[in-house]
Amino acid sequence: MFEIRNIGWWYWLATLVLLAGGLAGWPSGIDLATALCAVQVVHFAIRTGSPTSFPVQVRAAYLDLLVAGNWPPLAFVHWVQLAGTSATVVFGYCPLARMLSLLPWNRREPFTVNLVRRVFLSRPVRGSIVEQLAAQQLVMAERMAA
Repeated sequence: MFEIRNIGWWYWLATLVLLAGGLAGWPSGIDLATALCAVQVVHFAIRTGSPTSFPVQVRAAYLDLLVAGNWPPLAFVHWVQLAGTSATVVFGYCPLARMLSLLPWNRREPFTVNLVRRVFLSRPVRGSIVEQLAAQQLVMAERMAA
């Protein structure tokens, strides 16, 4: 699901290239990916008007993972990020966003096995998984009321 008109997609593509370069042995790759991710955090905080908006949360968590992966015992984290970022760029499926959508402040329904199943097994969505989950919950509530 290529969203070439979406600046977020271009940010993720550039991050993917830099991260892959770093993992392939380019010394500056991971540092540049980290710097680009920091720029994304600021850009999306300004763009959304909130430093706590969901797009900012995703990018801040990704940035935290990039930093954590620099510690040798957690170096594998960069490989996990490479896989997740590849899924985001190619398919529009962001595992990190889906995990973050389960945090209490990002959901409007109780934490259940059914919710986890819907979050991780639903198709990729345009926009925010949080908005998609809210819409699904509204539809389910309407069905229950009918």
